[in-house]
Amino acid sequence: MANLGIPRNTIEVLQKYHFNFQKKYGQNFLVDTRVLDRIIGAARITGEDCVLEIGPGIGTMTQYLAERAGEVVAVEIDKNLIPILEETLSAYGNVTLINQDILKMDLKGLAEERGKLLKVVANLPYYITTPIIMGLFENHVPLENVTVMVQKEVAERMQAGPGTKDYGALSLAVQYYAKPEIVANVPPNCFIPRPNVGSAVVRLSRYKTPPVPVENEARMFALIRAAFNQRRKTLANSLTNAQELGISKERIGQALERMELPAAVRGEALTLEQFAGLSNLL
Repeated sequence: MANLGIPRNTIEVLQKYHFNFQKKYGQNFLVDTRVLDRIIGAARITGEDCVLEIGPGIGTMTQYLAERAGEVVAVEIDKNLIPILEETLSAYGNVTLINQDILKMDLKGLAEERGKLLKVVANLPYYITTPIIMGLFENHVPLENVTVMVQKEVAERMQAGPGTKDYGALSLAVQYYAKPEIVANVPPNCFIPRPNVGSAVVRLSRYKTPPVPVENEARMFALIRAAFNQRRKTLANSLTNAQELGISKERIGQALERMELPAAVRGEALTLEQFAGLSNLL
C-alpha cells in the first residue's frame, strides 16, 4: 500500500472514496513523513508493544505503527472512514479496527485482555483533547506512555509551571499522572485540510506512582478546578465561592497559615505539592 504520509497518496485515497471531511469530528489528516517518524520515535515503540491509536483517519500513522508494534488497536468514530481503513490497512495482520467512540470504551478491559501496558498514539481532534487525555488517566487505564499531536497552546499548558499564564487545572492534572515533554512543533501546512493554528507533539510518560502523596484524588482535583475557575480572585475567595466544596473561609485561612502561605495568595502560585498538601489538610 502507498505511503499515506506523502500528500498526493492521501489526496488520491480521499478522491477515490469521495470522502467529505466532517467538521464535528475535527478531522485534519497528517501528511508529513518526517513528523510521522518523529511521533513513532517519541512513542518508543517495539515489537512487544500493544499500541492504542485514537482516530486513525485514513490509516496514515496506523501504517507506521503496524510496521513497528506487535499489535495496533485503532479506534475510529467516523463510520465513513471504516471502508477506507479496511483497504489502506489490508496488508497488515496485526491491526484491530474498532468503529466506536473512544470516550465510551472500556479501555481498562482492553489492556487487561492483552495483559500489558498500552502505549497510546494519536493525532487528536482539538475539541476533545482534554476529555480523552483525562479519561485515560482518571480511569487508571494501564498505560506506559501517551504520545499525541495536540494544539500547540494545549501542549504548552500541559507542561506549564506555577506563576505562568499557561498554568492551570490541565497542567496540574497532567503533571500529577505523567511527565509531559513537547517533542516536536508542527506547522499547519503538514495537514490536509490545514488547521488555523500550530500543533505540537507531546509525550506523557506515565508515573508508576504519583509524585505527591494525596489522600483523596477527587477532592484535590475539585480544589484545583475551583482555584482556577476564578483565576483573578484569591485562592481563599475562589474556594469559598465553590459551593460544592462546602469549606468555610475561616478553615481555608487556617490551612493557608499552617502551610505558611499568604492569605491573599492566588491559586496560580501554588505547586502541585502545595495543592496536595492543602487538600490533605482540608
